[in-house]
Amino acid sequence: MLVVAVGIGGYLGVQGVVKNFGGPSCRAVASGQEVTFTPEQMANAATITAVAVRRGLPARAATIALATAIQESKLRNIRFGDRDSLGLFQQRPSQGWGTEEQILDPVYASNRFYDELVKVPGYQDMEITKVAQRVQKSAFPEAYADHEREGRVLASTLAGHSPGGLGCRLDAATTARPAATVVTALAREFAVKPTAQDRLLTVRVTSAQQAWALASWAVSHAEADGFTSVTVGDRTWTRDRDTQAWSWSRARQPAPATTVVITRH
Repeated sequence: MLVVAVGIGGYLGVQGVVKNFGGPSCRAVASGQEVTFTPEQMANAATITAVAVRRGLPARAATIALATAIQESKLRNIRFGDRDSLGLFQQRPSQGWGTEEQILDPVYASNRFYDELVKVPGYQDMEITKVAQRVQKSAFPEAYADHEREGRVLASTLAGHSPGGLGCRLDAATTARPAATVVTALAREFAVKPTAQDRLLTVRVTSAQQAWALASWAVSHAEADGFTSVTVGDRTWTRDRDTQAWSWSRARQPAPATTVVITRH
């Protein structure tokens, strides 16, 4: 078991409440809107959002990036596309986006997208079709607007603006990534420096919003990383396939008010 403590402060699946237990899934809820994706898709969405949080970008930047990735790849890190397009954003090595290896790295690909996004004057107030087109140069720019709602819901929950809005219903964990790999991912995606003691990783951050972003990242990556629960202050998400897995219940062992605790299989 691994515990991560954080000090505070494809393809679109089914929209609406999932009515069956046919497979693992993750749901994001914000402002009365909800979207449901596979764990793989939600983990990629969490990484895209984490990079925006680390860079200090507004939620609008994450919304644009997420809507773009839904349109381009259905939030899957695919190794094929039109001509030499690859990855979450279908970036092309021949057009200067990076090497194939770099583009297939979700953190690198997200950073490159934001590098270009922030060069667009007034992007926060532009229509998503216009700003995404300035970055992507797509043949079908109108399609990005079709996913703006999903992008807003994901950005709100994954950036910590809607605490407790992200939950995943998963099968029991059977494997887990090494602790060192999780530490590296947290450091790379959030620029935090976990300290390890036995099976405990602790990271102190400066705001509750960032802590909820980290907690949502952990829930989103729970299937791939083998996490079994996440606690933020007095709230806990527990890995399960029953209906309670969507929501955060009262923690049996609350963390300090500004702490997130992640347990690993």
